Amino acid sequence: MKQTTDHLALPFFDAAHRDLGQRLAAWIPQQQIDESDDRQACKAWVRVLGEHGWLRYCVPAGPDGALGGAFARLDSRALVIARETLAFHSPLADFAFAMQGLGSGAITLAGTAHQQAAYLPSVASGKKIAAFALSEADAGSDVGAIATTATATRDGWTLNGSKTWISNGGIADFYVTFAKTDVSAGTHGISAFIVDAGAPGLDSSEHIAVISPHPLATLAFADCKLAASAQLGTLNGGFRLAMQTLDIFRASVAGAALGMARRALAEALSYSRQRRMFGQTLADFQLTQSKLGDMAALVDAAALLTYRAAWLRDESERSGPEADPAAQANGRRARSAAAAMAKMTATENAQRVIDMALQMHGGLGVKVGTRMESLYRDIRSLRIYEGATEVQQLIIGKAMLQS
Repeated sequence: MKQTTDHLALPFFDAAHRDLGQRLAAWIPQQQIDESDDRQACKAWVRVLGEHGWLRYCVPAGPDGALGGAFARLDSRALVIARETLAFHSPLADFAFAMQGLGSGAITLAGTAHQQAAYLPSVASGKKIAAFALSEADAGSDVGAIATTATATRDGWTLNGSKTWISNGGIADFYVTFAKTDVSAGTHGISAFIVDAGAPGLDSSEHIAVISPHPLATLAFADCKLAASAQLGTLNGGFRLAMQTLDIFRASVAGAALGMARRALAEALSYSRQRRMFGQTLADFQLTQSKLGDMAALVDAAALLTYRAAWLRDESERSGPEADPAAQANGRRARSAAAAMAKMTATENAQRVIDMALQMHGGLGVKVGTRMESLYRDIRSLRIYEGATEVQQLIIGKAMLQS
């Protein structure tokens, strides 16, 4: 199905963004990846996205372009455009792209020059698959409750514990992993580490099946030995690093939801024009027109919040930090709240749009293997991961009270 790029004309974007969106929208429909095996398909998507240069938007360029990125720094609008475009055609392709960014994002933010050189070019080329290991069975939204520990040794660190719901678990080449280095300090006692897939003591064999198949696994660390150089960022600075990473990519989750919503609306428009009943098409009924109008408004509302959030972050990066610390804090709160509004609204609106589009398809909408049936399953997890809707509400509410 053809994807329009009219939204790229909005003033949030510049020429580089419009070029990215138009090229990717022309390229992605031509790709034929067998998605019957989600793990093999994800590997294939990473490979082909890397070979054609699309993963370059997941990392910065670095000095003289050495890190392989498309822009000098991570660009939120590029991430949003890419995820919206990919999700319109293949939510699994979007997943593969997104995890390359999220899984390496902490290395972009806090990695040493050596760490960045060792991982980011391979992420950009698709030669290494990245993963972000934060969640645990009893620590999802409550990050301070993580129980995985990292104990300092003479030669480095030893990790013990487990992580679960880890995207790319079992297929990743490395995991940016967060563990307690001071068990008594709550969120102030968490540090980050880069754990290579072959690290002794790491077991990623416990795969998790979910309603919309994509690679998920539980990671078990049993005296997992790491070199001192595996520490990422400052000691006990892991919580802040994790939140900064999630904050960058939160608006891109909204972009993915937006892509799925646009696809559902396109499917509904196409179906309503050709489905005949009672001597006319489904599109001729006023009730259908009303539903389509509602869906279009929900999509556009989500789009404007999503693009605003990405634009705000990019503008703050371009203009540099405010000299006044209070202004800096206010700016961070405003950007976090905007990203939370985008993520919450886009995912919730997309769920409504997809539900209405499926209802319009009637029995065909729930037939296994149809686009509407798969979209209905694909959208559900977006309302949970990278901060559930309820968490976004808290972020927004707190920002309002502090303003």
